[in-house]
Amino acid sequence: MTVPVTTNGINGVSGKHNVKTSHPNPSLQVTADHQIKMVEAPVEEPGPGDVLLHIKATGICGSDIHFWKAGRIGSLVVEGDCILGHEGAGVVLKCGEGVTDLKPGDRVAVEPGVPCEKCFLCREGRYNLCEDVAFAGVYPYAGTVQRYKVHPAKWLYKLPDNITWAEAALLEPLSVVLHGVKTGGLSLGKPALICGAGPIGLIALAAARASGAHPIVITDLEPKRLAFARDFVPGCITYQVDRTLSSEENAQAVRLLYGNTEYSAPSTVLECTGVESSIILGTFAVRRGGVVCVIGVGRPVMNNLPFMHISLAEIDLRFINRYRDTWPAGINCLSGGILDLKKLVTHEYPLEEALEAMNLCSDLSKGSIKVQIVDNVDAEIVS
Repeated sequence: MTVPVTTNGINGVSGKHNVKTSHPNPSLQVTADHQIKMVEAPVEEPGPGDVLLHIKATGICGSDIHFWKAGRIGSLVVEGDCILGHEGAGVVLKCGEGVTDLKPGDRVAVEPGVPCEKCFLCREGRYNLCEDVAFAGVYPYAGTVQRYKVHPAKWLYKLPDNITWAEAALLEPLSVVLHGVKTGGLSLGKPALICGAGPIGLIALAAARASGAHPIVITDLEPKRLAFARDFVPGCITYQVDRTLSSEENAQAVRLLYGNTEYSAPSTVLECTGVESSIILGTFAVRRGGVVCVIGVGRPVMNNLPFMHISLAEIDLRFINRYRDTWPAGINCLSGGILDLKKLVTHEYPLEEALEAMNLCSDLSKGSIKVQIVDNVDAEIVS
């Protein structure tokens, strides 16, 4: 089949040629009026430095749900139709001019953010803070919930044979955690607290265990997720947050699980929800002089953070924005058996059923952890 070419690539620039492919290109798109829809998208010719991919798996992220339900995350606003998805992996179908380190048939993971590489932050190596980043799945840049996608070869990573497509699509959330672990500074034998037992929190739990942190407590409101955590990382301690208690009172209960002495309190908190009450819990649970690293995405403004408690206890409140230089380490963690994240994928849907996948993922009562959209067709370019 042949499809027209319009804005589809990471940079939102129209291609000049049609690409004839063996299958159509269904895509999951969000709209400015908070709708999601399946639309056949165009297929671009890869430009210089780019490759055309067949996306084999994409994980649904909480940010995808936010863009659908709220239409924005902070300053990132859905202003028109946009293909969702950024937790992707796929097969190289065609290479553009100048691509020498990849070839058709290579299995790759997709780092979704393409920075400008010109600003001072990019020059310093802090490209995750680039204000001109073209990030897949964030308007107006097309994401990975489609069959065919053009992406710069520089931001693709070859996969070893022992990493499955499901694991490869987990490299993006794993990258978030790797950046958070580095920023938070987990230490061998030091107590740690993980706030939130969603996908990011569960990966953080596994990473904390691999780092040698001990003991480790993980919190959540949902008992089913805490039960999953106990099975996923045996030996962890779980705490169900009590909605009838204040954040400080919940923090006091959490501290009891460590022994309720200042020395036994967690030295590092990885806050994986972005919820204000959970961040406050973390600041009261951490030991004096400890680190609270906020990984989760929250409201634009929070008014109730305990400023003087944080100040008097010299609590180091840190934040992360996505990741940088994490894909090689993530690949090593999975291929080397340091982390086994396969249990996180609780549901898989074919690409054509992406709407059903989004509906399931948005309903926490359904018990999903990580929902992935997969494409098992034998897609190829028709010459």
